[in-house]
Amino acid sequence: MGTSPSTRTDVIVIGGGIGGLSAALALTRRGLRVRVYEQAPAFGEVGAGLQLAPNCTRILDHYGLLKEATALGVLPETMVMKDAVDAGELTRLDLRDVERRYGHPYLVIHRSDLHGILLRACDRAGVELLTDAHCTRYENIDGAARVRFADGGADEAEVVIAADGLHSVARELLVGDEPVNSAYVAYRGAVPFEKVTGNDIHEKDVVVYVGPRCHFVQYPLRGGETFNQVAVFESPKALAGEDDWGTPDELDAAFAGTCDQVQKGLPLMWRDRWWRMYDRDPITTWVTGRIALLGDAAHPPLQYMAQGAIMAIEDGWVLGEHVAAQRAQRTEDGSGVDWDRVLAAYEAVRPEHCRRVVTTARAWGELWHLEGVRRLQRNALLRDRGVHDYAFVDWIFGPTALTPEDEPDMFRPIPLDSAPL
Repeated sequence: MGTSPSTRTDVIVIGGGIGGLSAALALTRRGLRVRVYEQAPAFGEVGAGLQLAPNCTRILDHYGLLKEATALGVLPETMVMKDAVDAGELTRLDLRDVERRYGHPYLVIHRSDLHGILLRACDRAGVELLTDAHCTRYENIDGAARVRFADGGADEAEVVIAADGLHSVARELLVGDEPVNSAYVAYRGAVPFEKVTGNDIHEKDVVVYVGPRCHFVQYPLRGGETFNQVAVFESPKALAGEDDWGTPDELDAAFAGTCDQVQKGLPLMWRDRWWRMYDRDPITTWVTGRIALLGDAAHPPLQYMAQGAIMAIEDGWVLGEHVAAQRAQRTEDGSGVDWDRVLAAYEAVRPEHCRRVVTTARAWGELWHLEGVRRLQRNALLRDRGVHDYAFVDWIFGPTALTPEDEPDMFRPIPLDSAPL
């Protein structure tokens, strides 16, 4: 395709993943013309399962998409954390009570299914969807922004939303940082449910086995027809600075001392691909002129909070809500967008919340992967937690996406050296 459209649009979104599509949908629903450029030859997602907490299902409900998402996913009953060495239960969340408390359910869904829901919604809403478009440069121009593509084409709009992922080109306009390598790697596998029957699994729960320098996640997908697993571990090769790290031999070695339930799941993992785990240090500035970062371009997290896709969906929803509020205040007929005010409002509320998620995810990773005496101390503290204690999730599951946050972090690493057993 050529990337020099003859018609002007209000908003350009670079990146057709979950974040880009959700932002396009949010802004189109507010009466704006939106054009999405995707680098790949077709729109699609790779990977396996996603966990969507109430702070995300609340937004899907707002878009009228929750019923479809629920039909394609699973509403688990409980989230259970177990010790990966001895399989002993440490703590749990009653997800039915979570739904009552926050007004919306906790949902697990295949990543490609959620992407498909958003893609179809964008198509119905009239979003212009273009593929084979590799954006290489972002530029601010007078009262607008321009993007340039590898094929020599260009496009302009009042605003450009950069949803171009971990290796964002637009982020370079704001900061000269690099992705942070955690030295952890994830293996995934989604298999027909009958393949795990008899493996001592939880058919209606999300289960996390936390172990020394590793953890293992299991939950059902697609109405219980598919079983999803994720194995995460620290790579000795990565710590040693070797290029070939995260290989299947390291997977097997990392989980060698784990319980039977984990051992039964390991042979079902995909072994021809793995995902190295990176994040970036938080930044507080996401906007330059008429170019704004969104999703992993702004705040790529480690996966321990299961909030990466959710934060991207929240970003787009917040933009849409501020467009609606600003237009209603500006003129009687609601026409026109004061983008400087909208982007300032977006930047006022999102970076601090996402900073907390990114830093909390790092802390959770450290907590999950403790070994030796510190593992035993952690286990004792987690077993003391009440099932209906929501102190560590209220700030994330509640309706906080539009709220400036200046209170201190509600989760800090537990001082295990001084904690009693």
